[in-house]
Amino acid sequence: MHDATDRIESGRHEKGSLLYLLTSKREKRIQPSRTMPDYKVYYFNVKALGEPLRFLLSYGNLPFDDIRITREEWPALKPTMPMGQMPILSVDGKKVHQSVAMSRYLAKQVGLAGADDWENLMIDTVVDTVNDFRLKIAVVSYEPDDDVKEKKLVTLNNEVIPFYLEKLDDIARDNNGHLANGKLTWADLYFVGILDYLNYMTKSDLVANHPNLQRLVDNVTSIDSIAAWIAKRPQTDI
Repeated sequence: MHDATDRIESGRHEKGSLLYLLTSKREKRIQPSRTMPDYKVYYFNVKALGEPLRFLLSYGNLPFDDIRITREEWPALKPTMPMGQMPILSVDGKKVHQSVAMSRYLAKQVGLAGADDWENLMIDTVVDTVNDFRLKIAVVSYEPDDDVKEKKLVTLNNEVIPFYLEKLDDIARDNNGHLANGKLTWADLYFVGILDYLNYMTKSDLVANHPNLQRLVDNVTSIDSIAAWIAKRPQTDI
């Protein structure tokens, strides 16, 4: 009788041990990594194309070093940067360039990418549209010939800017105050991040008469982590 009882208890112990081992292994597999990447953003002391990166990192509460390069420092540092340009995102010492690609990467880290390929396509199309708009403004803003610039400004102010703002305002209207998929995505942070730069180049408040775009700005800047970043960041015009 004792032998039978001992065998039963032994079996229970073995099953319990096996269950413990299986459970322990499973728990180890699903444990998230506790290693936080080391993020650095290299850019001039401006918002411009660096601000979407700072917005995304702030949104995700990801600590980062905000490294601001002076014009005097830049010539010596330029050869050390990929393609000799900024902004640069450094992830654990690996430096990458291209502001849109970097923003897309960070969006995946903080949960602001699309839920599927179609949603990502919608985000990419509107971000590319915003960049088309930026480039059309920049080519006029940085025109060195004053006479040529004056002529280009007529087309920019009377045709290009109204066209893009109307289209973007309609997109924001149709997406509940966002630019894609009817919800907060990195497209919103990208647009609001570069908006001060666009305003600086056009010497205007571009969203002032576009209520849906203003709603978009409010939706982004009212996020606690982004509001905290805006409150503490260096104050610059661009």
